[in-house]
Amino acid sequence: MTQPRDEAPKPVEDGFPFILEQDSLANSMGMNIPNRGLMLIQGPVGGGKSLISQRMIYGLLENNCKVLVITTELTTRGWVEQMESIGYYVTEHISAGRCIVFSRYGIIADSVPGAGLNDILDSPAWLEADVIVLDTGSSLMPKGLDDNGRIELMQRLRKKVSSGRTLIMTADPFEIDERLLHAFRSSCEVVLDLANQLIGGEMKRNLLITRFLRAAGPVQSSVGWRVEPGMGFIVDITAVS
Repeated sequence: MTQPRDEAPKPVEDGFPFILEQDSLANSMGMNIPNRGLMLIQGPVGGGKSLISQRMIYGLLENNCKVLVITTELTTRGWVEQMESIGYYVTEHISAGRCIVFSRYGIIADSVPGAGLNDILDSPAWLEADVIVLDTGSSLMPKGLDDNGRIELMQRLRKKVSSGRTLIMTADPFEIDERLLHAFRSSCEVVLDLANQLIGGEMKRNLLITRFLRAAGPVQSSVGWRVEPGMGFIVDITAVS
C-alpha cells in the first residue's frame, strides 16, 4: 500500500524520490531524480515518452513533491483521465495543490495559440513546483536558434532550476532542431532513450538509461517495461535489453 500522506518522505536536498511500492523502477534508476537538474526523455511518436513521464509524475506526487505539468497533447481533463486509466489517481493531489496541470488546449478543448517555452519560464506557477514536466517539450522549443541562442536558452534553463527544482522534458527527435537537441543531451543530468522492438509479434519496450548523474542508488543500463490498464508501469523481466 502507498504510505499515508503525512508520512510521505520529504524531497531531499540532493534529489526528489519517485519510488512506488507497486513497481521497482526507482530501484533500477537511481532512487531519486537529481535536484537542480535537467532530465530528458527522448523517443519517437508512440515510443512511450508520455507514459514514462506519467510514471515519474505519480511517483513524485506520492512522495510529497509538488509537480507542475504542461501537456501539449491532451486537454487537462484528458490528461487526468489518461493518468487514472492506468491506475495513477491524481485527483487528490490536484485538489491538495500538489499537482498543477496546464494544457495548450485548456480544460476541455479551448486552444491557447502561441504558447511557447518562454511563456512557461515566465509563469508564476514555475516557482510553486519542485519538479516541472513538459510533455511534449520539443514542441515548445523556439525555432531557428543560432549557437548563441542555444547557449542562452540552456543558461536560462540552468538559472531557473538552480534555486532548487528540476525540469523533466520529453522530446521527439524529429520535432526539434538537431543541434538544440544535442545541447540538451550534453547538459542534462539524466538522459533516457526509448527503444522498442517487435519480437514474435509482441512489442518489447526498453528504457535505456544513457546518463544518470548524482544518483542516490544503483542505475541499470536498461529497463524492460510495459503498462497495464489499472496497474500502471510494470518492469518487464521478459523484455530483451
